[in-house]
This record gives sequence, C-alpha cells and structure tokens, in this order.
Amino acid sequence: MSTPQAPAAVVSVEHLNKVYESRQRRVEAIGDLSFEVRQGDFTCIVGPSGAGKTTLLKCLGGLLAPTGGTIRVNGHAVSTPPAEMAIVFQEYGRSLFPWKTVRENVELPLRERGVAKAERLRQVDLALEAVGLGGVGDSHPWQLSGGMQQRVAIARAVAYQPKVMVLDEPFAAVDAQTRADLEDLMLVLWGRLDLTVIFVTHDIDEAVYLGQRVLVLSSSPTRVLDDVAIDLPPGRSQASTRIEPRFAELRTRVYRGIQAAKAGAVR
Repeated sequence: MSTPQAPAAVVSVEHLNKVYESRQRRVEAIGDLSFEVRQGDFTCIVGPSGAGKTTLLKCLGGLLAPTGGTIRVNGHAVSTPPAEMAIVFQEYGRSLFPWKTVRENVELPLRERGVAKAERLRQVDLALEAVGLGGVGDSHPWQLSGGMQQRVAIARAVAYQPKVMVLDEPFAAVDAQTRADLEDLMLVLWGRLDLTVIFVTHDIDEAVYLGQRVLVLSSSPTRVLDDVAIDLPPGRSQASTRIEPRFAELRTRVYRGIQAAKAGAVR
C-alpha cells in the first residue's frame, strides 16, 4: 500500500539574504532565511519589531530584489510579482482609491490582467459576496468603516483568484471585535477557496488562532528561530478555541520564542 504524498511546496525560500547599503551604513535585514509553505497551508509569521517581516514580504511579492538566495513560487524563481500571488497590506486606506467605487477598486487587478468585462463583473460580484459586501459595490471606500474597507482590500485579492494570498498585518488598525470577525472571515475564505495563506502579524493569539503553523523569526538579521505546528482541532471558534489548554500551551511557546528573539537568540 503506497503512502500518500505530502502536498507540494508552493512557496520555497532558500537561504534568503537581504542587505540594505548606502554610503553611510550597511544593514543586513535578513541573514539566512529558509522555509517552505506547502499547498493549502495557513502559515503565520511572527517576530519582534524590526525582524525584517515586511522586507521578507516585499521579497516574496517580487517587489524587492534579494541580495542572495532564491524564492520560488510554484517552482518558478521570483524576480517580478508572481501572477499566482495576491498581497493585502495593513494600510488599506492607502491601497484603495477613494474616488473609485468599491466595485471599481476590486476590479482593478482584473483590468490590468485583461479579463473581459463580463467576466470581470462576475468575479467582482462573487468576491464581494464572499467577504460579506454584496450590497455596497456602488459605495466609495470613504463611506465605509475601517473593517469594511479592509474587506474591500481582501475582496480585491480574492477576485484576482490567487493560489497564494500574502497578508501583512491586515487587521492591526481595526478594533478588537472587527478583528475577530475578520479573522473568522479569513478562515472561511481559506477553506472555501482552497488558498495557500502566508499571514504576518504582531499578535501572538491571532497567529495561534489562525495558523496551521507559526514561524517565529529572530531579530535582524532574520532567521527562522522556531517552526511551531499548531495542532488545534478544525472548526475554530473565538469563544471556545482561545480557552482550550492546548491554545495556552502553544501561545506560551510562541511568546517565549519572541522573547528569545528579542534577547538575540539564533537557531
């Protein structure tokens, strides 16, 4: 009887190094960073402030060239933004055009891709419904709450139909209740759309609640300090999952990893 094969690595980071240089100084933001994200994974990334998380995401998205090492998405080396990847940033207010309607904002990447109008409209409507905004397509972002604006940014990524969705602290600027709602929305979208998710956050509880694994990064120059498998049962709930003893154990391990990173530990 054959053993089932593990899902293939959709994102592969091998010995990534990034150095910022100027006449005055040289800063090694990422030292020697290697990890893989397999198809269908929900991987959360945490680390102390200044750990190079944003630099890592810019490299993953083809927005910043690494100094050394390689990044591959679906086996292809990344040198420009990968067609299979969509990125959602923390500052949703800056990523949405206030003079365009919600529908027009969500439609933008499909226009750039050259998708026919009828198909664009269909994908936009499906994306807005998926994030619970089916009735606000003709509104403008400035007419919506912060949480709804971030849903628009997520809808734009969903409409793009990516294989990989990368999110950079997407819920940091919203209130606690809205954050909980958006966390649960991400779990629904991940399951329904068969996404591979890379989710960067400063919030330890959020990382443990959402992820199948949590990568703990060291302080700069960045390395992977710990790779924590999150073995919580599926069907997570804000009311019950966060009070499970295992949740507390995993949270403590991630917390200790971040404290170790602050103290200068390396793997």
